[in-house]
Amino acid sequence: MRAENAALRARVEALEKALASRSDGRAPDPDRAAARDVADGATPVRQLDGATPLRVLDGAAPTGAQNGAAPTGAQNGAAPTGAQNGAAPTGAQNGAAPDAGGDAAPEWLPTAVPAVVYWRPDGTVTRWNDAAERLFGWRASEAVGRKLADLVAADPVPPGAVREFNFARLESRFATRTSESRTKEGHALVCRWSYAVLRDDRGEASEIAAIVDDTSDRRRREQTVQGRYQMLLQLVDNALSNIFIKDIAGRYVFANRAHAQAMEMHVIEIIGRDEIELSTLERGVAEMLVAKEREVIAGGKVMQFEEVVPVDGVHHHFFTVKFPIHDERGEPIGLGGIVTEITTLRRTEAERAALQEEIIAAQQAALRELSTPLIPLADRVVAMPLVGAIDGARAELIMETLLAGISSQSAHTAILDITGVRSVDTLVANALTRTARAAQLLGTRVVLTGVRPEVAQTLVTLGVDLSGITTLSTLQSGIAYALRHAGR
Repeated sequence: MRAENAALRARVEALEKALASRSDGRAPDPDRAAARDVADGATPVRQLDGATPLRVLDGAAPTGAQNGAAPTGAQNGAAPTGAQNGAAPTGAQNGAAPDAGGDAAPEWLPTAVPAVVYWRPDGTVTRWNDAAERLFGWRASEAVGRKLADLVAADPVPPGAVREFNFARLESRFATRTSESRTKEGHALVCRWSYAVLRDDRGEASEIAAIVDDTSDRRRREQTVQGRYQMLLQLVDNALSNIFIKDIAGRYVFANRAHAQAMEMHVIEIIGRDEIELSTLERGVAEMLVAKEREVIAGGKVMQFEEVVPVDGVHHHFFTVKFPIHDERGEPIGLGGIVTEITTLRRTEAERAALQEEIIAAQQAALRELSTPLIPLADRVVAMPLVGAIDGARAELIMETLLAGISSQSAHTAILDITGVRSVDTLVANALTRTARAAQLLGTRVVLTGVRPEVAQTLVTLGVDLSGITTLSTLQSGIAYALRHAGR
């Protein structure tokens, strides 16, 4: 019996260790390096040759752009992705200038920090980075505290535009305006101001923050757009999730590398085609995905949901974010999607839940063994010390365990010790007497020990019939009694 208990405890410990190894909700995926997860109902992927970051050369149009598609992420007049709360797309925060040393990126690089200017609604400049110094010729020490119109000979964002820009700060929305400006030396510039209105806790406009681009030189302007698009493309191409954009008719206008690999195609094979044409799923499943996308566009809101898609007879789980893309007037012009496969996560969670159930079952078995221990004391003498409360289920277990032990040990004497039972009610009393009667039918003498005065009084009050049951005050006296009668 002790060996069985030890083995059971070891099993519980092993299960708990296995559960702990899965406590982060993830499991190793040895195939991850060789093949990406299937996403949005696509077939299992294969690695495409030459899947290195794309490059724009000699003014060529960015790869993957078709039908005049704008760079991904530009919506509602938004500045390039990565710009938030008036900050520059890459590296500029709070209008801070980059290190004046040799580490600053050359201005022609897409990763160069653009000109960033902040000013209050009354036009007073509050921030002016070093790129703004190079663009307009004014040093930050000269610009901060002065009126913007005095510095650039323009009011790029008039009061009406500030009032119309009514978006919450954390939405990171931008609007754009183009205006003629002048440098400190009086040179004329045509500048594009990608701006956001920053508001205080009361919702009042506190600052206008803008990213300023010189658009006077057409070739320079095109290089800037292409460079930023290329930078964004490399960002999304290195994402593990499938990212794509479709037009209002459901045709792809952009897809990242992960999505193309999931569909086992080159990106250019996807552009201009819809889900029904491309999907290798059953037509009904593909139509279900398309219907969901139409629902997102019609609703005009971001939707997050889990999808379960059958692929080659196996159910794959995806966490999907789909959202409508709007033009500057707020009209829907397409749909964006970010799809992440979570099949491994869901399977691990299911395994973890099953393991948890197994642990609970093992623990319950261990508790049952501990709550009804049957101890062989001598040849054909067994004892069962009871501790704690006794309910109906435990009463049945006590009877089953005792009778099984009497049968297996061919016991002539069985000791029931209730020293650890705090209270005795009708249920406990009936359980004890039923157990004693059942043991007597097997020819076994039952000895009840540990009967305290208050327990004895309760038994008398309840009118419990203890005839045929030997009662003794302590377990020690019960053992001595059983051993004296062992040879009879």
